Amino acid sequence: MIPMNLIARLAALPLLLGTLTAPSHAQEQAPAAPNPAATAQPSRAQQLMGDIAPKMAELTDEVLFGDIWERPGLSKRDRSLITVSALIAMNRPDQLRSHLALAKKNGVTEPELIEVITQLAFYSGWPNAVTAVGVAREVFKQP
Repeated sequence: MIPMNLIARLAALPLLLGTLTAPSHAQEQAPAAPNPAATAQPSRAQQLMGDIAPKMAELTDEVLFGDIWERPGLSKRDRSLITVSALIAMNRPDQLRSHLALAKKNGVTEPELIEVITQLAFYSGWPNAVTAVGVAREVFKQP
C-alpha cells in the first residue's frame, strides 16, 4: 500500500515541474495526473528488503517515513541531525551513509555534518567518529 502523502506528492509533481499549468480560475481543471501507483518506483526500503522482509519494508515506508518523519513537531532537517547523531553514536556506517545524503537533501550542510561528527567524538567515542568521517568523505564526493 502506498502512503497517501506519497500519492499526493507524486500527483503534484507534474504541476511542480511545470508540465501542467495551474487553473486560472476555480472552474478550470488541470488534466488528470498519471496514476502514481502505476508509475511509482520501489522505495529504497522495498529495494533493500522487500523480497525477504516485505512487512519490514512496508513499516519503514508507511510508519517511519510516512508518519514519523512527517510529524510537525520537528523539521526534517532536525530529524536528520538527530538520526545522523544516533547512527554515529551506534557506529552504524551502512545506515549512516544514506542518512548523511538525506541530511544534505534536508538542508544540513557538509560543515555542519562534520561538526556533528566532531562533537560526537567526545560523547560516543573517537573510533565511531573516525568511522563516520570516512563515510562522510564517501558521501560528500557524490553529486
